[in-house]
Amino acid sequence: MSMAGNLRKVTSLGKAGGLRRVARLARRRRRVDLSHPARSPLGSSVVNCVSYRDGRRVPGGGDLVETVERVRKHGDGFVWLGLHEPTDLEFADIAELFELHPLAVEDAIEAHQRPKLERYDETLFAVFKTVCYVEHEELTATSEVVNTGEIMVFTGHDFVITVRHGRHGSLGPLREELEADPEQLSKGPAAVLHALADHVVDEYLSVTDSVQGDLDQVETDVFAEAGARVDPGRIYQLKRELLELKRAVAPLARPLEELATRPIRVVDPEIQAYFRDVTDHLLRVKDQIASFDELLNSILQAHLAQVTVAQNEDMRKITAWAALVAVPTMVCGVYGMNFDHMPELHWQFGYPLVIGVIAVACLTLYRGFRRNGWL
Repeated sequence: MSMAGNLRKVTSLGKAGGLRRVARLARRRRRVDLSHPARSPLGSSVVNCVSYRDGRRVPGGGDLVETVERVRKHGDGFVWLGLHEPTDLEFADIAELFELHPLAVEDAIEAHQRPKLERYDETLFAVFKTVCYVEHEELTATSEVVNTGEIMVFTGHDFVITVRHGRHGSLGPLREELEADPEQLSKGPAAVLHALADHVVDEYLSVTDSVQGDLDQVETDVFAEAGARVDPGRIYQLKRELLELKRAVAPLARPLEELATRPIRVVDPEIQAYFRDVTDHLLRVKDQIASFDELLNSILQAHLAQVTVAQNEDMRKITAWAALVAVPTMVCGVYGMNFDHMPELHWQFGYPLVIGVIAVACLTLYRGFRRNGWL
């Protein structure tokens, strides 16, 4: 019998009896390690499937049904199932086994959700936006600064299901950190949910520190001597990337506040204190992003003002030189009209006098413009 058929039988036979029967059927098959995506019987989206008891990893095979049956048989511990970009078919049997709400399942598969927290009976569904800083040698008008992904978390009494979207944000290191702290992990699925939230917000802090470097570089370039020549597209691109970071961070404040203050069955009151700490860190990130946004607005306005000043400087120089050229043009235009009776037309020193008048007038204008900073 296929794994899909086994899982569908679970609901028809009842939780306890169905799981025991499916477990017996599963033992007839060769065990398969779910931690290896290419060999996963549930599809390539399964990253890992581990059970924990008293904060410690329970050794054993990676079969999902057997793992769930073992946890529910003992009545303590929980299962942590990790998925990466599952398809509808791959997630269908998992959703049926854990009795996940169809709306939450749809959100987890489709992704592109806002950070949120929803309750479905005894299950919490949380969405976190993950971010990472994209390294680049120099910020340009087309540089990608921030890359985003998503982590969806189903949290129940005896299970945690993480669904990750995007190429970054691997949860392997986080799992290792939690396993190194059995006391915290023994507090159940809520401890994993807190660790995920803390991990995501810590990444926000890291990204904002990196964006600070780009912002400082743009600010230095704009207020340098040749600041008017800075490409405004760089400032605009950084502002767009900052807006993407803001869309990931800002909506998370309300879900974290609910986790930190409102009573929730699957979240132990002791864990709520940890969520308050995560909320404080998130507020710090929000304040940093708000200050970055204001500073970028000021930098953009300053750059536009510099461009205007530079254009005014050019116009004053052009005007000054036009005034200097106008003097000989006017005099030569008068004497080029070829009238018979013109003052000093046949005088021997008439030409040198006119040249001298032109030179003196131009020199006077030149010195005046230089004194006023026009040239």
